[in-house]
Amino acid sequence: MAQFRLQGSKVLAVDMTGDAVRARKGSMVAYDGQMSFKKLSGGGEGLRGMVTRRVTGESMEVMEVKGHGTCYFAERATDISLVRLNGEKLFVEASNLLCTEAGLRTGTTFTGLRGATQGNGLFTTTVEGVGQAALMSDGPAIVLRVSPGTPLLVDPGAYVAHTGNVQQHLQTGVTWRTFAGESSGETFQIRFEGDGLVYVQPSERVTVGGDL
Repeated sequence: MAQFRLQGSKVLAVDMTGDAVRARKGSMVAYDGQMSFKKLSGGGEGLRGMVTRRVTGESMEVMEVKGHGTCYFAERATDISLVRLNGEKLFVEASNLLCTEAGLRTGTTFTGLRGATQGNGLFTTTVEGVGQAALMSDGPAIVLRVSPGTPLLVDPGAYVAHTGNVQQHLQTGVTWRTFAGESSGETFQIRFEGDGLVYVQPSERVTVGGDL
């Protein structure tokens, strides 16, 4: 089984002994040992959902890395967080997904308008099974718990991923930017209810979901 570990906060090191991982194409920055790299073009075991979001046009090119040694991954000096899955499902924005163990199943799920956090989607990527995934964030990711009876509201531009038995809804809201005159329209927030974890980044994308 491939072993994920962080080399600092912005580089993912993956130790492999004949194992394989799937990573964002072009994210390899160094490796030692014997490695092979293969571009994946979609199809099979839900991978199409990760590679191409047909409805939205959002795409993510993925490569398979296999071999013996250590491979290092990074992307635009973003911060990296590790998530270990034990059979549950991870929902994550495609732009925030760096690498997964090859045994994890990937796909997409319909999220409604919530998926428009980057102005280009009604779908979000899913990762499911037993293994590790590496997430990227603009700044160190913050992990927030959602508990029954205590909903969590998140700015769409700050959302990265979530796990657990969590329901999400888009709701209108008023932020300080509205009062400051910086909002051009009605603001939206993602409301999470249930029991689980939500990953957010300490910065915001330019979104359609945030101001409509």
